Amino acid sequence: MLGAKSIILILTKSALNIKYLAMSLITEFDPWKNELCTCPAKFSLSPYTGCSHGCLYCYAWSYIRDFSNPRPKKDFTKKLERQIKKIPAGSIIPIANSSDPYLHLEKKLKLTRKMLEILKNYDLILNLVTKSDLILRDLDLLKQFKKIIVSISVTTLDEKLAKKLEPQAPSPSQRLNAASKLAKHMPVIIRLDPLIYPLTTEKLEDTIKAIKQTSAIQVITSTYKARGDNLKRMTGVFKENELFWKKLYLERGEKKSGYWYLPKVLRKELIANVSEITLRENLKFSSCREGFDNLNTAACDGTDLFK
Repeated sequence: MLGAKSIILILTKSALNIKYLAMSLITEFDPWKNELCTCPAKFSLSPYTGCSHGCLYCYAWSYIRDFSNPRPKKDFTKKLERQIKKIPAGSIIPIANSSDPYLHLEKKLKLTRKMLEILKNYDLILNLVTKSDLILRDLDLLKQFKKIIVSISVTTLDEKLAKKLEPQAPSPSQRLNAASKLAKHMPVIIRLDPLIYPLTTEKLEDTIKAIKQTSAIQVITSTYKARGDNLKRMTGVFKENELFWKKLYLERGEKKSGYWYLPKVLRKELIANVSEITLRENLKFSSCREGFDNLNTAACDGTDLFK
């Protein structure tokens, strides 16, 4: 009988053909098969558990124990060197979905950098997702990948508002500056995510024009989805919006996959507005888990660039 820590490969009928149990570092993306997810089949990988950015709206607090106390995954590089050999060539690997690969621990531990040293030797489509300009430290490695997309998350250009929403994350200006430098060497996408009505939705044109200046090729957006814990954090900081948000989400909103969405008409109006401005700036557009796929002009994660 296999030990508790063994990695068990199970043949499946999925497009990936390989599914790892929870003890593996490399797992199937969206194993719950969210009905609104339009992502292509792919894997998920992160060197860390938890995150130090402290974003009030983040969904991952609900699923990861002691989320705000990030820690490295045990024997990460050794396990990755073994497991990556089992991943089919050409696979898409986002890094990372619920823990920023360039959180504060990375400055000292450099696990993300060690990970890149390993992954550059394999035929993969890498999608790095981050809020941190620390990614520039690894530009020398990133330039060695033939198939790589960097997604920089930006919520607002308002520095004071960003400090409230994302208290430990680098400023919006630092992120856009990083995007500009990266875009000289590789495709860069800006995730305008989440749209928080009405905090971050009043100056969308200014935001998207600033995104255009970075030479990013695509904007991906989605609206804030409320859960009990993240709504409590949001209303704890933005007390003036507590009754408004509770009525908007809990009374008028839609319940989908354990989240409260904005009312559909308002949600579609916001997404369509971002789409219109983005296309006017000659950028590609997609929305993420919103149900308005007809507005998309590119894959929701940008990976169709390599297909």
